[in-house]
Amino acid sequence: MPNVKPQHKDTYLCFTTQLNNSLYITGFEPHAKMQTAHHMLLYGCKTPGRQDKVWNCGEMAATANSAYSSGPTCASGAKIIFGWAMDAPSLVLPKDVAFKVGGDSDIDYLVLQIHYKDVSKFLPPSTETDNSGLTLTTTATPLPKTAGIYLLGSSGTLPKKSVEYMETACAFDEDVTIHPISFRTHTHTLGRVVSGFRIRDGKWTEIGRKSPQQPQTFYNVTTPNISVKKGDILAARCTYENTKDHPVNVGPTADDEMCNFYIMYYVDGDKTAERKYCFNSGPPYYSWDEFNGGDMNLEAIPETASTDPTGGKKWIRTGDNTDEQWGERSMDERDTEDLLSYIRYLASLTPNRESQDLYDNY
Repeated sequence: MPNVKPQHKDTYLCFTTQLNNSLYITGFEPHAKMQTAHHMLLYGCKTPGRQDKVWNCGEMAATANSAYSSGPTCASGAKIIFGWAMDAPSLVLPKDVAFKVGGDSDIDYLVLQIHYKDVSKFLPPSTETDNSGLTLTTTATPLPKTAGIYLLGSSGTLPKKSVEYMETACAFDEDVTIHPISFRTHTHTLGRVVSGFRIRDGKWTEIGRKSPQQPQTFYNVTTPNISVKKGDILAARCTYENTKDHPVNVGPTADDEMCNFYIMYYVDGDKTAERKYCFNSGPPYYSWDEFNGGDMNLEAIPETASTDPTGGKKWIRTGDNTDEQWGERSMDERDTEDLLSYIRYLASLTPNRESQDLYDNY
């Protein structure tokens, strides 16, 4: 960020760089601290949300900071390339693997989005500014394997005083085979475990599993040499412990929650998967029981799906759909206030056909 001064907690700022020639990104070095930045996301865009060098982006954009214009992260062609949070370290891609940007790719701009957590050091009378960002390692030499990101996530509400799951699943209906190489988890403070799986012919194979309270970088997949092909199912679960005395919704601020499981993969050649996202509405509306895209064989869900691989603690769902746990709002009110709010937020960050279809369906 070029000496920005965010003035409100949960401000989202975006910074863009235009690409001309083809480049191949092979590494990411973050320059940020978790005390200030809740997260950084690097997007590839066909068209940025604005032509300004810096602008407000995300759901808070309209009111967060009048010093900057407002707009989405990307106006078209949004693709997530990299994510950072919780003081995660640098990342170097495997040999012969790179993200292709610029040139004849469908990425003409890079956009860095930063969600600011604490802006107190930027408030008057302080003159301090922020230069958080990323250093990219690139080459102009084409590499034989092209990297991509597939993001699974969920909306929903966590009942008060409960352990709850947010689950999502999508059939993989692509004509390319992807090879997951690393994964990244993301929740806010209530997340305990995030896990992702490939289901093939009813057999569950773990792609990755991690506590989201650890540095939120990309970790090596837990099943080496795993692949995903047409006919497979991709699924993810976020496990939460809501210790609060009120329900907590998925949303864009640090006081809300999120459920994200990122898969970084490569393909042989330069044709990546067309679909980039798999999102569902979450509790109390959606769980794996509602999946209708094939046979998930739910009896075979791994017992470790909600087990923290670091400490070994297993979290078992205690939430239910009673009004006492969900609070006083009716189901229709929760639908209107929570689900649509998050879908609007998702669409503002990644304006594409899939997020618009999701919004239209509700």
